[in-house]
Amino acid sequence: MRTERWPALSLGQKCHSSSIRVPIRPRQSLHRLHSRLSRHRTRQFRYKGVTTVSKCILAINPGSTSTKLAIYEDMKLLFAKTIRHGEEDLNRFRRLADQIPFRLQAVKTFMEENGFDSASLSGVAGRGGLLKPLQSGTYEVCEAMLEDARTGVFGEHASNLGSILAFEIASEVGIPAFIVDPVGVDEFIPEARLSGFAGIKRKSQLHALNMKAVSRKIASEIGRPLDELNFVVVHLGAGISVAAQKRGKLIDVNNADNEGPFSPERAGTLPLKQLISLCYSGKYTEKELIHLVTRRGGVCSYLGTKSVMDAEERALAGDAEAELVLRAMVHQIAKEIGAMATVLDGEVDGVILTGGLAHSDYIIVRIKKRVEFLGNVYVFPGEEELEALAAGALRVLNGEELVLRYSGQREEVR
Repeated sequence: MRTERWPALSLGQKCHSSSIRVPIRPRQSLHRLHSRLSRHRTRQFRYKGVTTVSKCILAINPGSTSTKLAIYEDMKLLFAKTIRHGEEDLNRFRRLADQIPFRLQAVKTFMEENGFDSASLSGVAGRGGLLKPLQSGTYEVCEAMLEDARTGVFGEHASNLGSILAFEIASEVGIPAFIVDPVGVDEFIPEARLSGFAGIKRKSQLHALNMKAVSRKIASEIGRPLDELNFVVVHLGAGISVAAQKRGKLIDVNNADNEGPFSPERAGTLPLKQLISLCYSGKYTEKELIHLVTRRGGVCSYLGTKSVMDAEERALAGDAEAELVLRAMVHQIAKEIGAMATVLDGEVDGVILTGGLAHSDYIIVRIKKRVEFLGNVYVFPGEEELEALAAGALRVLNGEELVLRYSGQREEVR
C-alpha cells in the first residue's frame, strides 16, 4: 500500500497553511479535498480557534461592469483593486458564464502585478450569487453550487461568477473556496412569504453580505452580541433593501428588484392595475419592460440620470422636479423603515443606513429626520463586501464558525 509522508507541525513552529498542500486536479471537488486533508493533518490542526499562524485570503467580488479584488493577511488589507470592464469587452460574451476565462485572467493579473503567489493563500472567498434559498453564513464551494451558478438556474447575475472564480483559483493550489452571506440568504418568517395572491410567493433577495457585515460591526461597537439585537438595516445603492433583522436573522425584506422604495434605477412597488395595463399595451416586450423597471426606473425614469449626486445638484440649484423626486424617494425609504419596525414589534435597537447613497448628506439627513423616533440611527457609508468576504472565510478557517454545505448541513472544517 502506497503511503505519503506529511510533515508534523507544532503550534510553536512558525509555519503557514501553505505548508500543508494536497495536489488536486482543477475540477476535483472540495469535499474530496477536505476528506484527504482530514486524514493527513496532524492533531494540532484539529483544534478550533488556533490563530497563531496568519492566514492570507483572496476576496473576489464580481459586478456587472467590474471585478473588485483584495488580499488580506488576517484582517489587514494588503492589496485591493477595482477592475473596470468596458462594454466592448463584455459584449463579446453571449452568456454570463462565457466571461469566466476573461475575469479569471483579470484576477491572475492582479496577483501578478502585486507579486503575490497564490501558493501563499490560505483560502479564497467569492461573492455568492443567485442560488437556492439559504441561511446566512459561510459556505464551502461545491460541485452543486458551481453547476447552479454556471447555468443560472435561479437567475443570471454577475455575482454568480464569484463562487466559480474563487474555486478556479483555490483548486490550482489545493485550498478551500468559500462564499459568504449570498444574495439568496433566506431567513424569512412564514408570514413574510405570502404575497397576497396564491401562486406568487415573496422571495428573499437582498444585499445580505454588506448588511450582515455592517450589523456585526455596529453590534461590536454597542458591545452586545448580534443575536441579542434587533435592527432595521437599510442598504442604499442602485437598488434599495430594507430589512427587519431580529436577533441576527433577516426575517423580512423588500426584494429590491420587485418591490419597496424606488431607487436611482429601480421602480420598486408599482400600482398593480396600471402595471398590468402597461404589460398589455403592446408598447413593450416582457424583456424590455423588465429592463425598464429594474434598470431605467426610479430616479432615472423621472430625471434621465441614475446619479443621485447630479439630482442633488439640480435640486439645490432650484430644480423643483429634482427636489420632488428626491423627497419622494426619501419618503418611500422612511415608510419602508417604519413598516419593518412593525415586523420587529417596535422593539428596535437601531436603524442602520449603509451603501453608496449613505455618503449623501442630503439623503441621510432627510431620512434620519423621519425615522430617528424609532431609536439610534447608525450611518455606515459605502460597502464592506470585500472585507466581509475575507472575514467570513477567516472565521471558518480559525474555527470560530462552522462552515455550511450547499445542502444546508453544517460541518466543521477540520
